[in-house]
Amino acid sequence: MRKRTFIHVAKREAAPLPLQVAARAAALGIALLCVTVFVFFTAKIGGGTMLFYMWEGAFGNSIYLRDTVFYTAKLLCIAVALAPAFKMRFWNCGAEGQVLAGGLATAIAMVYGGSLPAPVLYLLMLISAILLAVIFAVLPAFFKAHMGVNETLFTLMMNYIAIKLVDYFYNRWKGQASSLGKLNKASKAGYLPELFGSENSWLLLAVVILTVVVYFYLSRTKQGYEIAVVGESERTAEYAGINVRRVIVRTMAISGAICGLCGFMTVAGHDHSIASATTAGGYGFTAIIVAWLGKFNTGYMVLISLFVIFLERGTAHIADKCSGFDASASKIVIGIMLLFLIGSEFFVNYRIKNGGGKHKEVA
Repeated sequence: MRKRTFIHVAKREAAPLPLQVAARAAALGIALLCVTVFVFFTAKIGGGTMLFYMWEGAFGNSIYLRDTVFYTAKLLCIAVALAPAFKMRFWNCGAEGQVLAGGLATAIAMVYGGSLPAPVLYLLMLISAILLAVIFAVLPAFFKAHMGVNETLFTLMMNYIAIKLVDYFYNRWKGQASSLGKLNKASKAGYLPELFGSENSWLLLAVVILTVVVYFYLSRTKQGYEIAVVGESERTAEYAGINVRRVIVRTMAISGAICGLCGFMTVAGHDHSIASATTAGGYGFTAIIVAWLGKFNTGYMVLISLFVIFLERGTAHIADKCSGFDASASKIVIGIMLLFLIGSEFFVNYRIKNGGGKHKEVA
């Protein structure tokens, strides 16, 4: 069968920087226009008021700013964890479960080891959190490396195992109460001490260090080079003498360890409790978008994480201020913004050519 083609989509070798900036700026502008219209019809406020409320909700006072910094650090931490695996083209969709696994191990250590000396308890919490999260990450990697099992489905299924494990312990610990509340509320055993006046500073400090370390690990080390080669072609990596199976398992262990650390910091340093809906908070999935938009470059991920949390905290504040705007509308705004930004990547990576109306053979 012969078919007349009028357009042709071709992949760009490397889009010039002005085009990249223009495509993303245009996407951001169009998204902002759509969001302004949506908010006007739902919250009955104009664009200027909308931006003011969003800024106020994210940075308006010390409490809002503290939350913005914490959630940005949390999202960034998970995105940094995903970067090595994604660069290897291992689609780890299990970060949500890995963070929950780290948080659950931390909570178990807090509940059953609360009588231990503080340094011993902190060490037990940290090691158990990292170890359990690594197990959740390495299991899919092992089956992928040795049996070719699809990692996307495997890591997704591991999320549900983590969720149900957390639910089991949550219901066990809360007993007849309506909710679990704070763990070790009286003794505060396992609560991280304040650093620079806040418990959240531990996560912020850890994320700053991890962002720099993972950047140099991926771009300046032999193991980072191996990850890149495996991501380009496993066959090429094997010809180059790289042990592909070992690289896959090792890289996922790193991703799991960082997610476990995030779970530890969340439970011990911020929530002092655990719940399947809030400990990871869906950031394990949002981080996939952050890592992808950042092209697995941890430096870019800092700005993208801050932008996403600005949208989240800002639109939540609009919901507090305006009766016609609720949490669902807030998520729609975030979805619109991310949809346009992701869509702009098509024009960065591909170009549309005039097919000239030539005939083309198609099956």
